[in-house]
Amino acid sequence: MTVTTEHPVTADATGHPRRARLAFVSAMLILTAVFIGLGTWQVQRLFWKLALIARVEARIHTDPVPPPAPAQWGTVSTEKDEYRRVAATGTFEHHKSVLVQAVTERGGGFWLLTPLHLSDSSTVLVNRGFLPADRRDPAARAAGEIVAGPVTVTGLLRISEPGGAFLRSNDPANERWYSRDVAAIARAKGLGSVAPYFIDADATPNPGGLPVGGLTVIRFRNSHLVYALTWYGLAVMAAAATITLRRRLI
Repeated sequence: MTVTTEHPVTADATGHPRRARLAFVSAMLILTAVFIGLGTWQVQRLFWKLALIARVEARIHTDPVPPPAPAQWGTVSTEKDEYRRVAATGTFEHHKSVLVQAVTERGGGFWLLTPLHLSDSSTVLVNRGFLPADRRDPAARAAGEIVAGPVTVTGLLRISEPGGAFLRSNDPANERWYSRDVAAIARAKGLGSVAPYFIDADATPNPGGLPVGGLTVIRFRNSHLVYALTWYGLAVMAAAATITLRRRLI
């Protein structure tokens, strides 16, 4: 008769295989490192966001400067230029204006975007301000919309908003705009050399009171500290679980 002897599987006091618990400890160690890395990344993002907020606060309170010229358009960026206070002088092309759907502190309505033709033959779109929904018809707002001759617009430089809004794409063919997409508006209106940004006009009153400028919302979502604390908390929990299991294996 042949007798076969099998090596028993090493188990801990609860009967679970030792190797499975070692694997679990290793997984917890990896998770701890991952959570610490994610928490540290969020701390870095927090300091980046605070620096961005400080830069923007400084920009909006400085004296206006000329907007970037065509030779500088390729270097315009959100981090470097957005919300910079600028002043541009030119002539409005009112017949090429577009209305972009907007929701503001004054309720729902539209932004009135009008091309401003500059002396260097380039064009920059100007968000002249907010129009209530009942002023969509040009005949209902002509007195305040039309500004003849050269005009100087002071406001904040904003970066183009391509594509449209959430679940709503811009429809140039039917004059339905949900975002201030500079390139798409330029194509739809047959504009020439157009800046890759637009200007949000300040609160300087327009004739007749409309459109209403100066409604730019400057707000930055900053939840990085909460995220960092969450990841670090998970790291502490994973480390505690690792230590507890490790002690049981010794």
